[in-house]
Amino acid sequence: MNSTTQAALATTGAQPLAEASQPGRLISLDVFRGLTVMAMILVNNPGDWGHIYPPLEHAEWNGCTPTDLIFPFFLFIVGVSLVYALDGVKRQGGPQGPVLWRVLRRAAVLFGLGLLLSLYPKFNFPVVRIMGVLQRIALVFLGCSFIFLKTSWRTQVWLVVGFLAGYAVLMQLVPVPGFGPANLEPSTNLGAWLDRLVFTEAHLWKQSKTWDPEGLLGTLPALGTGLLGVLTAQWLRRKDQEPAAKVAWLFVAGGAIILAGLVWAPWFPINKALWSSSYVLYTGGLAMASLAALYWICDVQSHRAWTRPAVVYGVNAILVFCLSALLSRTFGLFTLPLPNGKTGGVKEWLYEWGIAPHFADPRMASAAGAITLIIIWYFILSRMYKKGVVLKV
Repeated sequence: MNSTTQAALATTGAQPLAEASQPGRLISLDVFRGLTVMAMILVNNPGDWGHIYPPLEHAEWNGCTPTDLIFPFFLFIVGVSLVYALDGVKRQGGPQGPVLWRVLRRAAVLFGLGLLLSLYPKFNFPVVRIMGVLQRIALVFLGCSFIFLKTSWRTQVWLVVGFLAGYAVLMQLVPVPGFGPANLEPSTNLGAWLDRLVFTEAHLWKQSKTWDPEGLLGTLPALGTGLLGVLTAQWLRRKDQEPAAKVAWLFVAGGAIILAGLVWAPWFPINKALWSSSYVLYTGGLAMASLAALYWICDVQSHRAWTRPAVVYGVNAILVFCLSALLSRTFGLFTLPLPNGKTGGVKEWLYEWGIAPHFADPRMASAAGAITLIIIWYFILSRMYKKGVVLKV
């Protein structure tokens, strides 16, 4: 197995699904994944949640900030990655049962890791959140893998259209039981109703308890995000196109998809929490254009001297995601005295005593805290990278 397949499967926390030969290492995919994970750590770990630069926060409801690009970029990368992992199996045309079983098993493990993060450290099962980031990644990985193996690229295009159009119809035309006409408000839309029906309020996102930003119905358009990555990967793997033509057409397609999302937005607003159809198009087009740019820079022009930090992060994406969350919650179990006379967790103690005093602007100090964590993780992951250690579940 070459490093492209290792890196691709690291996105989904999976071991190799096939030992099929690859057409060469796609450095740009490693870099794109790594940059996305680094951005995730930046926005998820500010030194002070009360002082954050606006671009590092999610949009309050409708709209899209740079922070709102991270999760769809990751799902797009999952779609690209699974093609590089499974295309050999599909081309061979043999029995797919064992491969599909391994896909299902690894999706289940990934979903289980998400539940573990929801449970830790209290393990309060009666109120554990069922859905979440890793759970959505697992479902998208599972669904897109089956679709890729069983359908043609033309069918996949129509499935993207069907998922997005069908979701818009459900959210905007179907009445919500107990609330009346269809609406897109946080607690009264059809997706929120379905989550309360299936999971009950005890198992929803803890900040709301009435809806979940990674809810069940939102998985439908999220599959569209993953399939855009699947289609992009199949285009990149074509042998009848020169690299320059591939990049040019990806930019054209990405620009057209972005425009389609913006045109749709007045009727179905760009909204991460709802994973609206316009949001899928807008962020998917940006992801496509971003990967095209990185492909040209890293794989075609071979400008790679700057890529090591991103690659180091990219090959262990799930590891750093899980460990950063687990360590943050573990640090919260221990309380230490803070400069203001109060007490806080270990992370807060380190920030208040070691970082905040060196900055006059609290927002800059908060960002510095997150950047410090990125640097610390880089040294840890760099050492693992040298030893060839990649998380496999």
